[in-house]
Amino acid sequence: GCLMSGSLDAHTLYELIMARARHPGVVQQVALGLSWSLASVRMDDGGMARGLCFSPTDAPRNLSWPGSLAGRDAAELVSWLLHWNTCDATVGAAVANAIINYHSPLPARAQALHCAEAPHLAVFEHFKGRLAGSRVAIIGRYPGLDRYQGQFDFHCIERRPGPGDLPDAAADWILPRSDWVFITASSMANKTLPHLLNLSRHAQVVLMGPSMPWVAEWADFGVNYLAGVQIRDAERLLQILLEGGGTNIFGESVAYQLLPL
Repeated sequence: GCLMSGSLDAHTLYELIMARARHPGVVQQVALGLSWSLASVRMDDGGMARGLCFSPTDAPRNLSWPGSLAGRDAAELVSWLLHWNTCDATVGAAVANAIINYHSPLPARAQALHCAEAPHLAVFEHFKGRLAGSRVAIIGRYPGLDRYQGQFDFHCIERRPGPGDLPDAAADWILPRSDWVFITASSMANKTLPHLLNLSRHAQVVLMGPSMPWVAEWADFGVNYLAGVQIRDAERLLQILLEGGGTNIFGESVAYQLLPL
């Protein structure tokens, strides 16, 4: 049934994600890069699962657990998704994504998106023809978005607003009146996602980014399109993110894929 008739229950959403990540595995490595974090999990069948999450923007200099994550049971770290500490939650999301995306049938059904000049903007490139004349909201500032100024009108809502961005609080005003809402899946880790989905119930919603777990039930929470990534070259991805990479993980190491729900 559709859960969106009443108010979206945040607990239901997170319980679903954690239930989908319930496969036995052992964490091999967690890399917390400047922009992206990557978890590698050795699964029971011997395969290596890998998952990404956007790194916390407010990471402290000293954390309690570095040096202790590799070798831990994956289930223990998945539970960190519920922690309010943003670094813990990022680790939890990356491990959950590794396990879910390893087992999910959805990426194989998704269409590859291409945008040679700016691979990190492939999702907007794909939809731009349908957005003219619509009220568009984008959660998260994507570098280079300004190239679409004049092609379609959009508001960009950002936790740490830069020039031209609107702050978090603007979501309550803008999203209920939007026709299209593009939501970064990193909002799953910082816990703002349930509220954003609630506000966007009248819009076409695209849930996007490397932080997204490929779960069909997103449809029950009002999501119309999944725009996640496929990890194409894990070695290269790890090198780039350990060297501080941001949008340059896109292209050769990860690529956007789109699936209508």
